Amino acid sequence: MEKRKAPTFTFSVIAIILGVTLYKQFDFENLKFEKPALAVIYIITFLFSIYVIIKNRKRKSETSLSDE
Repeated sequence: MEKRKAPTFTFSVIAIILGVTLYKQFDFENLKFEKPALAVIYIITFLFSIYVIIKNRKRKSETSLSDE
């Protein structure tokens, strides 16, 4: 159980940092990013971290249901 807490926490921190960074870099008047190439990398990493978080939560809920 301890093995799964560390990656979830790490990817949660990464997702929060990247989400805030993407929000700050987005120009709402022109609907564009300040640095589009860097924004693509941020978005890919952000989506991957969200995927890992959701995957770990689903696995955790399936494990707890099978334990009952």
